[in-house]
Amino acid sequence: MGKLFLLLIGLVLLELTVMIEVGSVMGALPTVGLLVLAAVIGSSLVRSEGIKTLLNAQQKMQQGEMPGREVMGGMMLALAGLLLIIPGFVTDFFGILLLLPWLRNRLADKLVGSGQFRMQMGGFQAQRPPFEARPGEDEEPPGGANRGGTTIEGEFERKE
Repeated sequence: MGKLFLLLIGLVLLELTVMIEVGSVMGALPTVGLLVLAAVIGSSLVRSEGIKTLLNAQQKMQQGEMPGREVMGGMMLALAGLLLIIPGFVTDFFGILLLLPWLRNRLADKLVGSGQFRMQMGGFQAQRPPFEARPGEDEEPPGGANRGGTTIEGEFERKE
């Protein structure tokens, strides 16, 4: 917790220093305009890259593959959007780096391949397949064929 706090303080001091230096060269109004322009353009780029990433993820899921790279890329795009919205040139620089598809894909492959992040279909890891019979359930039920699951009998009433 203390390291994160020190990192944030250092980032704020670095951003202020860079903004003061840029402001002394360009002037205050152009510096503010440049920061606003970076946020607007960055937001639109994050949106377009996010749509591409979403379409790629859907295509992979339709092929029956896990979209690990796309999920990590989407998380990095969200981080890029946050970095671009935060006023400052240093955070804008890192946000723009995360918008580069080749760099984002390389980082995503490293993170997915490192085992730091695991994905399972449906967002959970089943201890056994969901419709596999439990031990002792593989006997033939009275009056019917074994269907590999638990049958719960009951009545229902439809109300309209």
